[in-house]
Amino acid sequence: MRAYLCHAFGPLDQHHAGQLPDPTPADDEVIVQVEAAGVNYYDTLIVQGRYQLKPGLPFSPGGEFAGRISAIGAQVEGFQLGQRVLAFNSFGGYAEKARAKARQVFPLPDEVASDVAAAALVAYATAWHALHDRARMQPGETVLVLGAAGGVGLAAVQIARAAGCRVIAAASSDDKLALCAESGACLGINYREQALKEAVKAATAGRGADIVVDVVGDAYTEAAVRATAWRGRVLIIGFAAGEIPRVPANLLLLKGCDLLGVFWDEFLRREPESCHRQVAAVLAGIADGTLRPPIQGRYPIEHAGEALRVLAERRATGKLLITP
Repeated sequence: MRAYLCHAFGPLDQHHAGQLPDPTPADDEVIVQVEAAGVNYYDTLIVQGRYQLKPGLPFSPGGEFAGRISAIGAQVEGFQLGQRVLAFNSFGGYAEKARAKARQVFPLPDEVASDVAAAALVAYATAWHALHDRARMQPGETVLVLGAAGGVGLAAVQIARAAGCRVIAAASSDDKLALCAESGACLGINYREQALKEAVKAATAGRGADIVVDVVGDAYTEAAVRATAWRGRVLIIGFAAGEIPRVPANLLLLKGCDLLGVFWDEFLRREPESCHRQVAAVLAGIADGTLRPPIQGRYPIEHAGEALRVLAERRATGKLLITP
């Protein structure tokens, strides 16, 4: 089968399309004929050997993908050949076929197209888990989203707005902020031109944000903690700016705030039943139009490297897909 391959960990420009043997399912797995695979920031890391998971070589990146089941393992129940599904497997999705543990496969409603589903799984399920589960978001709260024009960021904007929250979007350009406004952000902050803490304080009459969604890291994390309200919750999801921040612990004490880690992959593995309920809620929101994953571009397997570079260079405004 055709696949985008990593033969050795290294820079993005050294990987290319090639061939892999068709996968066969283990007893607890299904094989999915891939119609679309989402491009995520960790895909750029895993091929460089900079992610916590290091697959055996050669491998194809791509943790989320949608399509139809083409083979079923001997111990798998509840799925049928040809069934439309959405799946997660950390890697393998930039290919014509991909394997996934059955417990990490989600039935796909007829109302949700495969490309839209692949654009949503990691980003929207992460944002849902972060806001509803980890932060226990309540209507009327103020939610600050850093990196708001990215996949998780836009998902968080939409999910928070649907929950009746006031959303402040923070991004690195006015064009990105315009996209956030289309997704429901009430206010935008260009943090390359404005001091984040002061801008948030000004937008909240000095009170600060109740919840911070942080996929950026670096110095922005400390600035966001300083901009939280009393009993605020800061959700640590990623480090797109490159540096893992060190937050002064006295800030947490003074603000009575919580610093909360969000690792959706591990949540799926450790609490699959809860995760499945949350993914079902996300898919229901997409089906009824409440949630609208924005798709910026679709790339064939042969051009997957270009998609990874666009994402790594933070030029993406919306979701990128690989469409075999």
